[in-house]
Amino acid sequence: MKKYISILVLVIILGCNKTKEGHQIATSEIKQDIVPILNLEQANKLANLPLHCINTEYPNRLSQTLGGDEDLKSPTQLHPAFYGCFDWHSSVHGHWSLVSLLKSFPEIDNADAIKHKLLNNISKENIEAEVAYFDGKHNKSYERTYGWAWLLKLAEELHTWDDKTARQLETNLQPLTDLIVEKYIEFLPKLNYPMRVGTHSNTAFGLSFAYDYAKTLHNETLKKAIKERALYFFKNDEDCPMLWEPSGSDFLSPCLEEAALMKRLLLIEDYKVWLNDFLPQLKAKKYSLEVGVVSDRTDGHLVHLDGVNFSRAWSLNKITKDLPDYNHLKSIANQHINYSLPSIFDDSYEGGHWLGSFAIYALNSTTD
Repeated sequence: MKKYISILVLVIILGCNKTKEGHQIATSEIKQDIVPILNLEQANKLANLPLHCINTEYPNRLSQTLGGDEDLKSPTQLHPAFYGCFDWHSSVHGHWSLVSLLKSFPEIDNADAIKHKLLNNISKENIEAEVAYFDGKHNKSYERTYGWAWLLKLAEELHTWDDKTARQLETNLQPLTDLIVEKYIEFLPKLNYPMRVGTHSNTAFGLSFAYDYAKTLHNETLKKAIKERALYFFKNDEDCPMLWEPSGSDFLSPCLEEAALMKRLLLIEDYKVWLNDFLPQLKAKKYSLEVGVVSDRTDGHLVHLDGVNFSRAWSLNKITKDLPDYNHLKSIANQHINYSLPSIFDDSYEGGHWLGSFAIYALNSTTD
């Protein structure tokens, strides 16, 4: 009985997200034995986040390089498919969120209306316009590689969704998917050094999502390009400085994203040796990792730390798969999700336009 009362108290604490002496609740106060689960009720709440923004044009961060006055156009003109949710990549993974939820929960509220929105945005004509933007002289490296990675994750999700709407969407998206694949294959041999950062340009994150797509779609050329470059970058890495993480506005963990990528690429016995050299502390049963503490969720950069909590969780869950000696890391993953999940539903637009996707991907990782 006392256990259930303590869990109820935890839920109340998490939901209220109270501060203590000016700071968010400490990791030590977040129970690790509660496994967060994505169910239908949660799915309906999470769907509202991208539905609120995929057709919201402003505010908007275009990240555009202008070649002249003729390039000064509205977001809907420049990106008719992915103009909402503040920026292009957030719009892309907002669409991924809806596809992922529809695929897992066909009975989700307003399913037909959501499908209609997806078909309206990811239309043949709109995707042709998106391709034209990438073909422009001044924006050939647009959204490299974070946005590229999420576009391929969207394509992968559509390909694995057994639904007639998915087939139409996949067909419509294909020209942009093919272009991003080509861009990866062209770019990777030119990249001499990886980006070991906790934000958009993190190389390991981009390669992980691209590799997932290549593996699912049996694109051997892309798989080979990713594996060769990733092993060149990371195979001999040792003693990643986890104590340096996170930086003030990280939403990815450089160390854990790299470890999750290498889990995809190495044979299990080789990976165990590599992981022991790269992050030897993870094997300790009493290993702990403080959550990224968010002090102000109305600040677009500080709220990134909710993202680092979700991305740490999906990386840790990837690392632990088929490695019983690392099962204790699952509780740390749960802890990170449980800290940030209650806050994103009533969040300001600074977090609400993108964090739902991170939450869904993290929640999916608990059952993969």
